[in-house]
Amino acid sequence: MPTDHLPENNKTSIQVIERMVALLDALANYSDPVSLKELSKVTALHPSTAHRILNDMVLTRFVDRIEPGAYRLGMRLLELGNIVKSRLNVREAALEWMRALHKTTHQTINLSVRQNDEIVYIDRAFSERSGMQVVRAIGGRAPLHLTSTGKLFLSVDDVPAVRAYATRSGLAGHNKNSITDLAKLERELSLVRSRGYARDNEELELGVRCMAAGIRDDSGKLIAGLSISAPADRLQDEWLNDLIKTANQISSTLGYVAQDTV
Repeated sequence: MPTDHLPENNKTSIQVIERMVALLDALANYSDPVSLKELSKVTALHPSTAHRILNDMVLTRFVDRIEPGAYRLGMRLLELGNIVKSRLNVREAALEWMRALHKTTHQTINLSVRQNDEIVYIDRAFSERSGMQVVRAIGGRAPLHLTSTGKLFLSVDDVPAVRAYATRSGLAGHNKNSITDLAKLERELSLVRSRGYARDNEELELGVRCMAAGIRDDSGKLIAGLSISAPADRLQDEWLNDLIKTANQISSTLGYVAQDTV
């Protein structure tokens, strides 16, 4: 609603909020405490106005006053951020994106997490009207080394951890395509790291191929895998970009900010 149609007191309140946000955004751009003069300059606020608003935010702990005339973001923002983070659920964050990806591919989209030496399917997007699909049961489990999402999780483990997994699991296979050799698995994981996605080429189930991209939280930790499962002759490489883009969008919803590489 345009502010010129609001009562005067409402317009004033909105203006104050806008100025508070401008000051918070400005403070967020600096790693060190910022002077009142600098904040006034970058926000185009009069120093007395900026000073008054900053004082109010100091009282509510949104801003810390480090020394007279120098400010930084306050701990209250961290406390509120942690509350928001605790309420974020990867299933809730992913569902609409998964449905959109399903509409693009007409194949089953799986959301999986790691539990010990297995992945667990925690959600899916599919439609019975879409013809032949590979549908994984929610709550179903599979070995890490036989699945695309499982390979994602193994790829972020260090060498000793991967070898310990191989010892525990015995790298048991399900069919002739399963990776049951440690050296071959390590080569596969190296490819996953370099590519940023993983594949399952009929290794878990004959006639079924999958590809997966990782979902990360605000700390950059891999917390889930998003995968497309399809009959082996229907999985299309052109879906890969859509898959990676969707996984990145879900990660962004969870607070992950991708780091630029040089």
